[in-house]
Amino acid sequence: MATNSSKPSGMRRQPRQARSQERVKQILDVAEQMFISEGYDATTTNAIAARAKVPIGSLYQFFPDKAAIVQALTMRYMELLHQRFASLHTSETAVLPLSSYVDRVIDATDQFFTDHPGYYAIFMQVQNKIPELEAIETAADAQLIHELATFLSLRTSNLEQANYEAIAFVLVKAIGTLLWLALSQEQPFRQQLAIETKRLTLSYLQSYFPSGEMPPNTSRQRTEESS
Repeated sequence: MATNSSKPSGMRRQPRQARSQERVKQILDVAEQMFISEGYDATTTNAIAARAKVPIGSLYQFFPDKAAIVQALTMRYMELLHQRFASLHTSETAVLPLSSYVDRVIDATDQFFTDHPGYYAIFMQVQNKIPELEAIETAADAQLIHELATFLSLRTSNLEQANYEAIAFVLVKAIGTLLWLALSQEQPFRQQLAIETKRLTLSYLQSYFPSGEMPPNTSRQRTEESS
């Protein structure tokens, strides 16, 4: 999801001063660890404030309750995922063989889940308690789908725009769902599921790009760059 300058859903206000931003970061960092280790239900806002070494009044200036903290954490996870996703679409990846591109996409997504275990651990505790999370993730997926569709459309002009959007929708939803489900499995089965996800993704893309390559559509790139 693209970085959003507006306040995360659920927050009372967005911190603007450096000191306030650091305080909010500290609250989120502590809450994340407590939700993982002690559980969402067992963690209180008072305990979060105490562990974060901030007055409870300061916490409430930004977060009205625990649910708002989880929403802000989810926004942060989505922004981090978007940054990782965006880094895949560079001039270097534009000329990669299709198989290498797929490897990078799956590996980066799987590594994100490994680097941020709280995303899965916390969501599994609160998925039926905080309905607002679905809207946050839907918006994040929509941003990823749009950017992937744009990236694919620059590789060839042989398809309609609706096709690129559909391909991107399938890829984002399928990859995300499969790797998410893999998180509940033991190693090495989780690794095997990542390999199977690569195979599925590559076969799907090869049905649209049968050469196994995604040669840049240089004429369209020039248009994009000059606009």
